[in-house]
Amino acid sequence: MTMTRLSPLCFALLLACEGASPSQTAAQGVAARREANVQIAQSRRSAITDAVGRVAPAVVTVQTETVFRTPVDPFAFFFGNREGGTQTRPGIGSGFITQANGVIVTNAHVVAGTSNVSVALRDGTTYPAKVVGIDEMNDLAVLKIEARNLPTAPLGSSRDLLIGEWAIAIGNPYGFLLGNSEPSVTAGVISATGRNLVGQSEGQGVYVDMIQTDASINPGNSGGPLVNAAGEVIGVNSSIYTPTGGSVGLGFAIPIDRAKRVTEDLLAHGTVRRPWIGVKLELPQQNNRDALRGGAVIRTVAPGSPAATAGLQPGDVIIQSRDRIVRNAYDWEAELLEMRVGEEADVRVRRGSRERTARVRIADLPEVAAQKVSVLKEIELVTLTPAIRTERGVRASQGAVVYRVSARVTEELGVQAGDVIVQVNRSAVTDAQQAGRLLESLTGRGPIRMLIERGGFLYPIDFQIR
Repeated sequence: MTMTRLSPLCFALLLACEGASPSQTAAQGVAARREANVQIAQSRRSAITDAVGRVAPAVVTVQTETVFRTPVDPFAFFFGNREGGTQTRPGIGSGFITQANGVIVTNAHVVAGTSNVSVALRDGTTYPAKVVGIDEMNDLAVLKIEARNLPTAPLGSSRDLLIGEWAIAIGNPYGFLLGNSEPSVTAGVISATGRNLVGQSEGQGVYVDMIQTDASINPGNSGGPLVNAAGEVIGVNSSIYTPTGGSVGLGFAIPIDRAKRVTEDLLAHGTVRRPWIGVKLELPQQNNRDALRGGAVIRTVAPGSPAATAGLQPGDVIIQSRDRIVRNAYDWEAELLEMRVGEEADVRVRRGSRERTARVRIADLPEVAAQKVSVLKEIELVTLTPAIRTERGVRASQGAVVYRVSARVTEELGVQAGDVIVQVNRSAVTDAQQAGRLLESLTGRGPIRMLIERGGFLYPIDFQIR
């Protein structure tokens, strides 16, 4: 005898039809099929689909254009065109709306140095965007579009993440190739927290205290949200570690708690206040495993700094700050990113064979509080002080630090924020006021040679002020 297995739907229909009239049988069959369809539809939904449904409407595509000059064509030069030309390079990234009035969070490396920024919503509607502020140290930026009643992404917390819990990356990878603004979704788990990334990545710089995930993050995902199973944003997708150029399961996101603080500062002030206590650390060697877990060794202490006031000394080893264990210099940098100017922190150090706790007041970077001297409305200088000299590793004993400079002066002369002016023509610069007077007095009086220190080296800059 041959046995045939019935599907659950057929079995339900068979039971429903026994002893029933044809009309009852048909009705019961329809009801059974309807119930089976409902069960199938419910089985398609999961925590991931629900989470995506909460956040995806607030995910946007960030489109950028960068205009740059091209070299003069030799043939065009021969016929009188000596100015060269320009080219426009497009770029793309992701972001997410945090306020219904058009506030958007993305990565700094998505928009830094660009000429034009626009934002495309999920339905394709595109708005010109204003860059409210950029924090390149944290690789975060805040944009603003003129729109109202926009969907917003629910923000969670990155303090209580569980290793192995669901992690969902939403963004618009390879948006130019895919040709639409509908975000795509990849899923994985939280692989680790507190990661310090100092290798090759898509993005730039050194990243500390990052969330690691194996959810695929590809070019164009930068700035999009990393979401938990509850449909809350827990991080800002920022970079991937990639020896091949593609995703290899090592993605990194900026913790959302840090992103919240940076966003608040950028919206309120356009800049982020940098916590500072006045210590320089010995950087660990990556091939020395003991150096990566033995604490953060203080190399120098700036005179008059909060660290000096608290009694910290060169050679002290920072092993804990507040509730964070400090294993190396990268952990200390991560701790600084969590601090607020004006707060006090208990910093535990090891000195020789003994340990002590010092209470340190968190201050602004010394040049922030220094008196500013404006030069021709395009350069802002501060006097080089012992604290600034120690903090920046400047070799010169006196001079004027370029605190802020216009884009025009940077483009035409190459002067950058952080440069130290040590000499103007044959006059040594002693402070910001003197540097300002020298530059203004030389306006319209012929060539000027300015000697600056940058990265420990001296460079001459020749120009005229008309």
